[in-house]
Amino acid sequence: MRKMDVQKTTMLIEDWIRMSVEKACCTGVVIGLSGGIDSAVVADLCTRALGVDSVFGMLLPCESSKNSVDDALTVVAKLGIRSQFVDLAPMLDALTSRVGRGLGQLPRANLKSRLRMCALYAMANQLNRLVCGTTNMTELFLGYFTKYGDGGCDIEPITHLLKREVREIAKLVGVPQQIIDKPPSADLWPGQTDEGEMGYTYDQLDDAVLSLISGQRPNEDSKVVERFVWNRFNATSHKRAIPSSCTAFERK
Repeated sequence: MRKMDVQKTTMLIEDWIRMSVEKACCTGVVIGLSGGIDSAVVADLCTRALGVDSVFGMLLPCESSKNSVDDALTVVAKLGIRSQFVDLAPMLDALTSRVGRGLGQLPRANLKSRLRMCALYAMANQLNRLVCGTTNMTELFLGYFTKYGDGGCDIEPITHLLKREVREIAKLVGVPQQIIDKPPSADLWPGQTDEGEMGYTYDQLDDAVLSLISGQRPNEDSKVVERFVWNRFNATSHKRAIPSSCTAFERK
């Protein structure tokens, strides 16, 4: 278990967000609000760092639950930021009817995430802003994000934070309690939860990530979880790297 100075970490993230936007000569950030804890925390940190007028939230439901939309609206109201609501379901239907008939559950879910990325970048281009990601360290290590979907962004403020550390910051900045308490879910299909899909709790996954990073020998109880995490890390390495390029050439 690593210790985190929550107040200091929060301030450092805010400074980093401010510096990143200034370095890019942009006017602020655009962020997708899912109704989950990660996007709520990142939106709050961005608002603290940049001010209300420099944060634009986008609610992009795509066959999403009403609770997710309601929680995202709660975040918008709490922060007082400008926002836009765009239902992407018609775009998903139009695209799948032409190029993806019979898509399985996971490819369809990934397509939803990629449609959201397109909408976020369209607005960011329009406003001269950066797209701000919301992936945490545990998700990054596991590759638990969609390549060119929620993984497609300009800055990632919380990829150094475990899921439990995101919860600590959420409590500090005052994220609504119902968002902190609800089961983490990308809401990509009815009843989907992160922990249910992966088969382990975030506390177990956090511990395994820390153990693997530190090089400690796992105890018997955690070996299975660490093997799962390590296998996921290796299998998803392409998600965390720029596309590999062939360097072969023909000599004449």
